[in-house]
Formats: sequence, C-alpha cells, structure tokens
Amino acid sequence: MNILEAIIAEKRIEVEQRKKQVPLENLRHSALYDRQRFSLVEFLQSDAYTGIIAEFKRKSPSKGIINDKANVVDVTRAYAANGASALSVLTDHSFFGGSTEDLIAARVNSLPILRKDFIIDEYQLEEARAMGADVILLIAACLSPDEVRKLAKAAQELGLEVLLELHDEEELGHVCEFTPVVGINNRNLKTFTVDIERSLAMASRLPEGTIKVAESGIDNVENIKIFREHGFRGFLIGEHFMKAPDPGKAFADFVADLNNMK
Repeated sequence: MNILEAIIAEKRIEVEQRKKQVPLENLRHSALYDRQRFSLVEFLQSDAYTGIIAEFKRKSPSKGIINDKANVVDVTRAYAANGASALSVLTDHSFFGGSTEDLIAARVNSLPILRKDFIIDEYQLEEARAMGADVILLIAACLSPDEVRKLAKAAQELGLEVLLELHDEEELGHVCEFTPVVGINNRNLKTFTVDIERSLAMASRLPEGTIKVAESGIDNVENIKIFREHGFRGFLIGEHFMKAPDPGKAFADFVADLNNMK
C-alpha cells in the first residue's frame, strides 16, 4: 500500500465516524454555513494579487514536522496582507496535522480559502461549507472521472468552487465542465517525489480556458516566471514558507522578490 492508498483507507473510516458524530443538519446550522463566499476564479484572474495560493501546513507524510509552532491566524493574516490570491488550509489531522479549527480560525481573512483534504464523500463538501471554506480540492489520483464529476457538481450546487488536482497525463480525462480550475501537482502522491517539469509538460494539454495552477516544489520566483509564461494563473506554495521560522515574513520576502522581477 502506497502513501496515498493508506491515507484514503483511513479517510474512509474517518468520514463514516464523522457522519455519526455530526449529522448533516448540524452542519447546515453552523454559523459559517450561509456566509457569502469568495471566488477563487475571480481572485486568480485579478492582477491585483500575486496568484499565490499560500498554504498553512504543519507537517506532511514525506517531510514529517514542518512547523508545529506557527499560529494559523498570524500566518494567514500575513499571507493576506502581502498579496496572496487565496489561502490553503490543511484539515487532515492524521497525516498533515491539520484540523477543522485551523480553517475556521483562518476565516478572519477576506480571501478565498481552499479546504486542503482528501475529499471522497459529499458529506465532506457540507463540512467544507460549514467550516467557512470557499473551495474544495479533488485529487484525481484517488477518484474516478465519474466521482470527480459527481463531487464537483455537488460542490457547485453548494456554492463551492473546485480545484481539481492532476499529476499524470492519464488523469486529463477527469477534467469536466464543473472543474474550471485545474492544478498540476509536481509531487507524485504515491511516492512523494517532486518533478517541477510536470506542470509545464501537461499545461498545453488542458482544455482552452482552463485556469491553471502549479502545485508543489515551487521555491523561487524564477519558477513562477516560467509558469506564467506557460499560461499559469495560480501557484500553490506552502512548505517553502512554512519551513521558515516566520512563515509570514518568508512570504512577504518572496513577494518582494517577485515584484522586483517584474
């Protein structure tokens, strides 16, 4: 069993337990369920922001503890203050050290927030809306094309946008009319190795009009310049900032370098 298979196996058990603990009706009566949501599509298309989807992540299966001292409110506020187009907050606890509480705390910001988790069930879409998320992640590597379409359509009906994550060329068939934003992960979720050329190689094969997002392994502004030249509007970056003693300052410095490059 590879890392992704292990995560999904545990996630199925976790979701069934959560369904019993918190009924749908409870989720739908939460304080954040009916809030006005922000559009990732709009923010990525706006030149007023950097295009960076800045991530708050405590740990990962491949790197272990990345930063278990940072405060989610302090970090995400610094991201927002320095031009992030959106925020990404991990809510998977077992493998990434995240939580629902982290995303709720990050909701103090007026930016789109991506619930970064392994979505396999429509119940998790209701959870995402209840915790204040604007966007959910669908990972092609652990879903069939039919499952992606069903979940993406259900998300849209709940007023949530979708970031569809691809890694291999054979996953291009997962793209559908409900997935206008597509991320290409440079990290193989089965082995967790990084190949930054992957996003560039697959970009030209996405449907015309797709909003392209490069994910993982981005650690310098030159990477972003190259991605922009290939039509990318979004750049999901977390570890590069989170491994710094002060992730907010690391983000601000990165953006300053990005602006100086223009």
